[in-house]
Amino acid sequence: MSESKSMAQRKTALTAMSEIIFWSRWLQAPLYFGLIVAQGVYVYLFAVELWHLVHDAHKIGETEIMLIVLGLIDVVMIANLLIMVIIGGYETFVSRLNLREHPDQPEWLAHVNAATMKIKLSMALIGISSIHLLKTFINADQMTEHTIKWQVIIHVTFIISSVAIAYTDRIMTRTLMDAHRDLEHE
Repeated sequence: MSESKSMAQRKTALTAMSEIIFWSRWLQAPLYFGLIVAQGVYVYLFAVELWHLVHDAHKIGETEIMLIVLGLIDVVMIANLLIMVIIGGYETFVSRLNLREHPDQPEWLAHVNAATMKIKLSMALIGISSIHLLKTFINADQMTEHTIKWQVIIHVTFIISSVAIAYTDRIMTRTLMDAHRDLEHE
C-alpha cells in the first residue's frame, strides 16, 4: 500500500512539474509584445524618413534620394522580419493563433515550424544586409575601405550561414522521410 502511495505521489509530482514546464512557454509572450512595440518605433521612423524625403526632395540630389528610399526599404524589410518573428514565433513556441478561417492569414503561417522560421529569418537577414551593402556601395566615396570590406564579409557570412541552415534542414527532412518510409515497410 505504501509503495503504491509513493508511486502516486511521484506521478502527481511529475505531472505538476510537466505542467509548470509547459506553462513556462507563456513567459515568451511579453517578449513578442515588446517586439510589437519595436515595430511601432519602426513605423514612426518610416514616417519621419518619408516626411524628410517628401519635404526636402527638391533640395537634395538623386543619390541622397536613392539612399533615403533604400533606408525606407530597409525599414520595411526589418518590419517584415519583426512580423515573421512575432507571428511565427508566437505560433510555434507559445500558442496557436487560431486564424484558420481569417481571410488575411499569411500563407506562410500554415507551414511554419522552427526549421522554416530559421530559413525565412536568414533570408530576411540577407535581404536587409543586401540593402545595407547597396547603400554602402552608393555612398562608397564616404566610406573607408575597411568598413566596406567588413560589410562584404558580414554579408557573405550571412549567405554561407543561410545555405548551411537550408542544407541542414534538407538533410534532417530527408532523414525523417527515410525513417518514416522504413517504418511503413515494416
